[in-house]
Amino acid sequence: MTEATPAAQAPSAVPILLNPHDRPLALLSLAELRSIESEAMAGLPPHTLMARAGYAAACFLREQLEHDAGATRAPVWIVAGPGNNGGDALVLATELQRAGVAVEVCMPVEVKPDDARWALAEARAAGVTITAAAPASFAGYGWLVDGMFGIGLTRPLDGVFASLAQQLSHRARQQGRVLALDVPSGLDSDTGNVVGASGAGVRATHTLTFIGAKPGLFMASGRDLAGAVTVAPIGLKHADHTGSLHNAAHSAVQLNAPALFAAFLPPRDFSTNKGSFGSLAVVGGDTGMCGAPILAARAALHTGAGKIHVALLGAGAPPYDPPHPELMLHPVDELPLDKMDALAIGCGMGSRARASKVLDDVLALDVPKLLDADALNLLSTDSALAAKVAARGAQGDPCVLTPHPLEAARLLGCDAASVQRDRLAAARALTARFASVIVLKGTGTVIAAPDGRVAINPTGNAALATGGTGDVLGGIIGAFLAQHLPPYEAALAGVYLHGLAADRLTAQGDGPAGLTAGELAPMVRKLLNQMFYPA
Repeated sequence: MTEATPAAQAPSAVPILLNPHDRPLALLSLAELRSIESEAMAGLPPHTLMARAGYAAACFLREQLEHDAGATRAPVWIVAGPGNNGGDALVLATELQRAGVAVEVCMPVEVKPDDARWALAEARAAGVTITAAAPASFAGYGWLVDGMFGIGLTRPLDGVFASLAQQLSHRARQQGRVLALDVPSGLDSDTGNVVGASGAGVRATHTLTFIGAKPGLFMASGRDLAGAVTVAPIGLKHADHTGSLHNAAHSAVQLNAPALFAAFLPPRDFSTNKGSFGSLAVVGGDTGMCGAPILAARAALHTGAGKIHVALLGAGAPPYDPPHPELMLHPVDELPLDKMDALAIGCGMGSRARASKVLDDVLALDVPKLLDADALNLLSTDSALAAKVAARGAQGDPCVLTPHPLEAARLLGCDAASVQRDRLAAARALTARFASVIVLKGTGTVIAAPDGRVAINPTGNAALATGGTGDVLGGIIGAFLAQHLPPYEAALAGVYLHGLAADRLTAQGDGPAGLTAGELAPMVRKLLNQMFYPA
């Protein structure tokens, strides 16, 4: 008979379950999590963390069942892997069994660690049905639970576990109700990639992650595999209810949220005027490519900059923008760029010698700058221009660079696949090389500052996978620079609202398919006013 320990009893308090929405949660690396676990276990009775994790999962599922009439009476099916993630799954099964919820466990390989062996004994004592094989069909089940493998997996799923991952993923796509414990099995919690070049990963509709949130749940494949993420801190003092990590290094990664930038937005008092909100010049538009800078300028107009200029390099540009005559269009040589409050450079700029000369000239100006698109490509092929960007950052005047993965690869001298293998490492490498704030665009955009601050953005969806959305982002961030937000905070605000605009438009039925870049700016304006300047 298993000795009853304090950990073997269900905790008396309902566990805290955090929704990451709009919270600047610390995103913990595998190394940070192992350190927290080790320190916590040294001062707790045996099995405590596993008992808390399983109990939190049971509370989460019971809450879901209370609001899900279609699954209330159907049994919960749980797959338990051979390690501690399997132990968490077994505790979950025990708690559900004791609460009167029908439950079945599939354990293809018997659990091995001591904590998991304890959990297996508890499950057997509670009368949980445990089998070695999965049923032929999941049609009769309500929720399915992935408890195969958690963090730290170093090899691809194979054999029966790869097969089960495929079955769980199919269920998630077709009918939903698939919960992953800690992380979807097969997912690298640091990078958001599936472990192994051709490995399988579970696609869940929900993930309950323990101790703290992980970077991989919010970027790369992780956003698709994890579904809706909930955090269960399981009572550890290292991660408080706000998600802040005590004693963390200054470089700890955070989830981007309004709390990180709202205080830097300018007040809009009655006594303000257009000069209070800065002048932005969007520099670009070689012959035949004026659409990109005009898209960026329209976005800046909707983001609240006081005056918006478009400095065009090419010939044949329109004298004004008919939908928005508020924009002021000029040949680049006729606009005093040194008088601007900020510059957004690169949209439709081209790669001719004239573009290189204009970029060289503006880098000498003491004006906050965002570099995008063709400006980034020029940096990747001209070491002298790249050195000037790095020198400005070293002098305390960092630019904001907004590369997508291919542009980032060119800047780093590698390929896009290398960037995507570890997006956090790539963003940090770019900050080190250019002493600049980096916005590495993509699923889970990474925002990194030279001082070590890093954030992953949780907003945005496939609606942004269309031409021109990057130009819009550049205009939004440029507008915040013109309103005197510091570069890092301007980038955080721009990326967050740009993605949230896509989310809101998609919720209205205007995406993800067919959303155009130009539709984002009016929604950014609406969000900016609703969230930060309510009437």
